[in-house]
This record gives sequence, C-alpha cells and structure tokens, in this order.
Amino acid sequence: MKNILFLCVLSLASFGYGQSTIQGIVTDAETGNNLSYVNIYLPHLEKGTTTNASGEFELQNIPPGSHTLVCSFIGYETKSINLKLPLTENLSISLIPSAIEMEAVIISTPFHKLQSDNVMKVERKTVSELRASGSVTLADGITNIAGVESVSTGLSINKPVIRGLSSNRVLVYTQGVRLENQQFGSEHGLGLSDAGVESVEVIKGPASLLYGSDALGGVLYINPERFANANEQSGDINLNYFSNTEGYNTSLGYKSSGENFKFLFRGSLAAHSDYETSDYRVTNTRFKEQDFKAGMGYQSTKFKTEFRYNVNHSKLGIPEEIGMQTTDKNPLLPYQDITNHVFSSKSKLFFNNSKLEINLGYIYNARQEFEDEHHHEEHHDDEEDHEEDHDEHVAEEPALNMKLKTANYDIKYHLPKTGRFETIVGVQGMHQTNTNYGEEELIPNATTNDLGVFAMSHIHFENFDLQLGARYDNRWLNIENSESLTYNSFNGALGFKTNLFEKITFRLNVASGFRAPNLAELTSDGIHHGTNRYEIGNSNLTYEQNLQTDLALEYKSEHVELFANGFYNLVNDYIYLEPDGTLIDGEPVFNYVQNDAYLYGGEIGFHFHPHPLDWLHFESSFESVTGKLNSGSYLPLIPANSINNTIRVEFDTKSMKSGYAFVKLQSTFSQNNVSNFETPTSSYNLLSAGIGSTIQLFKKDLFISITGTNLTDKNYISHLSRLKPDGIFNMGRNFSVGLTYNL
Repeated sequence: MKNILFLCVLSLASFGYGQSTIQGIVTDAETGNNLSYVNIYLPHLEKGTTTNASGEFELQNIPPGSHTLVCSFIGYETKSINLKLPLTENLSISLIPSAIEMEAVIISTPFHKLQSDNVMKVERKTVSELRASGSVTLADGITNIAGVESVSTGLSINKPVIRGLSSNRVLVYTQGVRLENQQFGSEHGLGLSDAGVESVEVIKGPASLLYGSDALGGVLYINPERFANANEQSGDINLNYFSNTEGYNTSLGYKSSGENFKFLFRGSLAAHSDYETSDYRVTNTRFKEQDFKAGMGYQSTKFKTEFRYNVNHSKLGIPEEIGMQTTDKNPLLPYQDITNHVFSSKSKLFFNNSKLEINLGYIYNARQEFEDEHHHEEHHDDEEDHEEDHDEHVAEEPALNMKLKTANYDIKYHLPKTGRFETIVGVQGMHQTNTNYGEEELIPNATTNDLGVFAMSHIHFENFDLQLGARYDNRWLNIENSESLTYNSFNGALGFKTNLFEKITFRLNVASGFRAPNLAELTSDGIHHGTNRYEIGNSNLTYEQNLQTDLALEYKSEHVELFANGFYNLVNDYIYLEPDGTLIDGEPVFNYVQNDAYLYGGEIGFHFHPHPLDWLHFESSFESVTGKLNSGSYLPLIPANSINNTIRVEFDTKSMKSGYAFVKLQSTFSQNNVSNFETPTSSYNLLSAGIGSTIQLFKKDLFISITGTNLTDKNYISHLSRLKPDGIFNMGRNFSVGLTYNL
C-alpha cells in the first residue's frame, strides 16, 4: 500500500533558562499543501493554538522539562509527540490520514494520554455529540455512551448507572473536583447542566486507586469548556427547543485570553412542561433550571492556575400519579428546590522535569423539598383556573431542608521521568458536614472526613505498557446522637496494554475498589417521595469491597473498527434495599441489607466506513450486564441488554460545513432477570434520526440541528424508570431543534 506521509516540522528555540517557544509548520506530504486550522495542544499545560492560513503556529512561554504535544485535524490520525524542552533541533513527524474520528486527550486518568496510548479503557463523548442524539438533559445524554444508563424519575431526576452499578458507587467529577450534592439519596439526580461542558469521560470499573471511596463502580468525569487560546476571544449563543415538553434550554457564553490572563462566563436557562406519551402527559415531570458558570486563569512560565465557579438552581417536580393535563412549567407539589454552588481551583507548579498539581474544591448544596398535600383534577383545561389552583397549594415552608458543605483537596506530584517510568504520588481528602433545618430529618446531622494516599506508575516498554499503583484510604463518620464510625481499605490496580498485531490492541486491567456506606444507607428513617417507599437504614453495615477484571480488544484498519470489552466484578458485602412486607403511612417499608454479589458482561461492536465512501458510516454495538447475589437471586436495577444500530453520513460543501445525518435504531431486550421485588420489563425498539450542519450567516458560523427521537411514538417503560411500578410510560415522540451562533 502506498505510504502516505503527513509532515509536521517543529522549530524549537530556547529563550534562556525557564522559558521556551515552540514554533512549527504543518504540511501534508502527499499534496505538499500547508494545512490551516490544525489544533495544536499541550494537555498538561491546557494551552493550545491553531495553525494559520500558511500552516504555521507558535506557542510561547513554555516551561522547561518533558511535555506532550498533540496535533489533531479532521481527516488525519491524531498524533501525540513527546518533547523535552529546551530543544533546538527540528522534529519530523509522520501521520497517516484517516476517516476515523479524531482522538482526544483523556483527562480523567492522571497521565493525560490519548486513548490509544492509555492502559485503562475510557469512553469519551463531546456534549455536541450528546445533544445531536436529541438528549434533553446532560444525565439523559450520557446514556448514549456504551455501558452507561440512568435510573430516572421523569426527565429531570436521573442517576448514572455504569455496568449495573449506581448511586454512591459511581463518582462524579466536575471542574476537576469531586461533586457532592447529596447524591446518596435514591431520588437525587445528577444536578449538572450541559451548558459550559465540553465533554464527558467514563471510567467503567473500579477507580478507587485514583479517586478513593465511592469510585467502586466507576467515574463520570465532566470536562468544562476550555478557555480561549492565547490572544483570542469568542462568544456564542445557543438555543434548543423540544416539541414533546414544549421546553427550551438556552445559553450565552463569552471567553477571552491574553498571553497570561484569561476568563470566561456562561449563563443558561431551561424550562420544560410535563413530558408526553402517546396517551397522556405525565403530571409533575416538569422542571426549571438556571445555571451560571465563570472562570478566570493565569499562566506564566513556571506556574498556572485557574478558578471556576458554578451555581445551579433548579425546581424539579416529583411525579406521583397521572392527573392534571397542562403544559405549565411551574412544578406542582411535591417538588425539590435545589441550589448547588461549586467553587474549584486548579494550580500547577512546574520544575525542571517535574510538576506539582493542586486541586481544591468547595461545594455548597442546599436541598429543599416541599411536600404539602395537593390534589390534581384530570384534564384541567382552563389555564387561569390552573394557575389559581397551583398558587393555592404552594407550601410556605419546606418539609425537608438540608445543607451539605464539602471541602476537598487533591494534591499530586509528578516525579521526573526516569527512563521508562512515569510516576505520580498524591494525597486526597474531604471534609463534609450535613445539617438539617426542616421539620423532617430523613438524614441526620453528620460530619464526614476522608483521607487517602496513593502512588502509581506508567512503565513504557518497547512492545507493551504497564500501569500499577496502590492506595490507602480512611473515612471517619460522626453522626449526631450516634456512635462514630470508621472505615479503611487498601486497594491496588494493575494494567497491561500491548499491540498483539499491527492493528489489534489488547488491554487487561485488574483493580480493587471500596465504598463506605453512605448516610442514607446507615441512617434513613422516612418516606422518600421520589421512590414512593419508606426507607430504614442500618448502622451495622460494613464497607463494600470489590475486585474487577476488565479485558478489551480493539481492531482498527483504514475502514473497519471492531471492539470487544468484557468484565467480571466481585463485590463483597454489597448493600441493597429489600422490602419487609410491612407498610408505614401507607408506603411499603424497605430495609438496607448486605450480601456478596457479582456482575459480569460487556460491550461489543463495530464501525465500518467503506472505501471510497469514507463519508458513509455503519455502526453497531451490543451491551449486556448481569448482576446476582451469591444467594442466587438477581440484583435490582440492572439495565436490560440492548443493541444500537446507526447509519451516519457526513458531508462538507461550500455552503454547509461539517454536515451530518443519521438514523438510529435502539433495540432493548426484555428484562426477566429481576430481583425479588421487581417485575419483568418488556422489550421495545426506539427509532431516531437527525441532521445538522454549519452555515454562514452575516459572516459568522451558525450551527443548525434537527433531531427526532422515538419517531414511532412507542409506549414503553424502561426497566430503570422509578415510575415503572405505577405503569407510567417513558417519553413519547420528540423533535428537537438546536441553533448555535458564534458571535
């Protein structure tokens, strides 16, 4: 086969000790043409630029030492280049053009490598990809990632599920810090807006080595939008409309960067009515959300820092029964009123061949639930009467009023590279207080402290890579009017990656994880309206400990990609809810109990883009997970097996750039492997389609997308819907229109 070379010539000049400038020109050796708008990025510095019309670029004020330079451009393989500055010699780098999507640097793993270089398999999707699928919320969008589902209460309350594990077994990171928003509650959602988010990364499996307790099942890592490149500025306005809920979400953002200082901000609003099935609207699934994000940063040769702030306020209706049929967007009683503040800072100190990374976070979560009795009148058509009815039943005081305050820190020292070794040592911790101010106390006042120390290394050999590490964690819980509790655990991980043949990559990872029982599991004593049950905690619970083996095979050629991922997960002392057959205040009583468990399954799939029709893509994937207790019964809330088949075309014309169109069929199998208190769920097929492209309007880019989901208006119930016991269907047909205009 004819060799195709892509030449990137870098001229590196040192400007004295302590700073360097990287200059270069990017050309295509096949055509000899210079390439403009190529992305040039230094992931550890989070600093980048693009080539100009002549294919040239320049990065200034780069500290000495080892760096990774990433070149990416549509139609070419992404290339990762290891540099040691200061240097003066030219570097010639050959890249192969490819129809496969560009690779990105993985941020959720500490060595910040391309996925093809990572020992641990990490799934990644951009928010633009999730929106193109027709998702209404961020939590809804992540279900488009292989191996990820969500336990839902309507559209607004969703809890991520990774390979059958959810709740506190899945840790969420946002703005580089651990998100704590009372996610220990069964009816508490993700609580994040997709506005100002660049991408989502998913670690499927134990990540306790990297993140400590609560990462036993995996990590959902939310990457915020990047700052503008040096000496650049940009702004955009985004609007999305959803026909099913007659809802919208809109955002406005602006960012600007000088050579040293940079800042950004983004505000967004969202409001949705009750979602509609082919038969009825599901009363009180309506919600409203306001979100604001801001950030500022400073970067010099030896030091970089950034500070980000996010405040999210939402009112979320809690559905109970089918009643009033309106398109009002003001939640009825009962509803949640939640305000979440996230303060974060990320700093790096650069030494000659090493660096110190310090991430600090403070999260303030105020959660109120208004639960006064109310009555719905079926098919209430008079809008004025409806408004009077709603105002008449507004609760003056919240029945539940909790404030969760969390300070956390994450300090890592990247040792100097020595031969084949890259090594990181670190310490992480958290101080958290939960305080009640309402008349109800489902969760008592409590203080939680975490402390963990760890070390890990990535070892590069000629034909394979090895990653290993160990960690010790300790958690202290001080609960009001109760004894103090302590949990500690040692955990480790070992990973191996090699190319079996030229085009086949093999990964094997074995890792242990642990999770201390959360406050809800230890102390719950009350009705949870989002789940329609009375929950009773168990203070004698011990921590969960697991061991998971992951195997991944990937084949990549010029026109075909195949993958097969399998896992087997042993969980000792798995904590779950079990009914005892009694009622309190008319609600069934569930108790927290423990038993050993195991889960297994995986994902397989392929991607085919035939030659010479590189614009045509066929994609198919199959997902499966089975979870059982050692006693033989099945675990609750395990997603059904599913197959996704997609046909996608991509096009580029003078008037329409980066265009695409797709048709997708999601086939979900019946779920008959249910726990003792669940019922089976029938199979269903969902058809969706979409089209999008960028056009020029007043010499600026306008991106337009139209997506339709559940096009056949199928009545179905997801096995992970908390409305399933009441026989309430999931959302019916929906058309969404998205507009993004660059200012």
